[in-house]
Amino acid sequence: MNTRSHWSRRRFVAGCALGATAFTAPAAFAQARVRTPRMTEGPFYPDRLPLDTDNDLLIVNDATTSAVGEVTRLSGRILGSDGRPLRNALVEIWQVDSNGVYLHSGSQNGRRRDGNFQGYGRFETASTGEYLFRTVKPVPYTGRAPHIHFAITPRGGDKFTTQCFVAGAAQNDGDFLLRRIADERARAALIVPFEAAPGSATGELRATFDVVLGVTPPA
Repeated sequence: MNTRSHWSRRRFVAGCALGATAFTAPAAFAQARVRTPRMTEGPFYPDRLPLDTDNDLLIVNDATTSAVGEVTRLSGRILGSDGRPLRNALVEIWQVDSNGVYLHSGSQNGRRRDGNFQGYGRFETASTGEYLFRTVKPVPYTGRAPHIHFAITPRGGDKFTTQCFVAGAAQNDGDFLLRRIADERARAALIVPFEAAPGSATGELRATFDVVLGVTPPA
């Protein structure tokens, strides 16, 4: 389906900061959660970053044509081991387009890549630890369940990589990387619903994926 939206790119990028207060929560809430399992970066981190690396993956630079797929507002918080939000953490995501193709020279079916899909984006968290992206719901490809790759680099810390999976996807049980996580609660922490966004006139989805790292935020 066509993903053209009346919500402009400029309004999306600027609006990220406006909703920050909605992500505040007591530290105890995060402490009750399982630490996010680390997962491999995989072989398809872009071998050549796009010129446009912002948090709206649907529009490349100032193009007028958007990517094809189910538009998704992907958001969450980056939290430390004590539940406090991590400020100024760099959040990177990358994923396949609606044809199952990565922004990588070695990706299968590269000729079918959607040139209107950015394929990669980055966002730096504010004081609430919030991040926000506009992207498409991931699709499966050979051997893998639908997923989105994450790399989080806390201020002054080391990069942490993981992956976010789609709740209810038929391929989840057979995904060899997801199955390696023996702890059921830890595995479940990587699987989130992609559901209808309230109030969206264009049928957009929303997904919330909080990441709890085993680090303590700096004072």
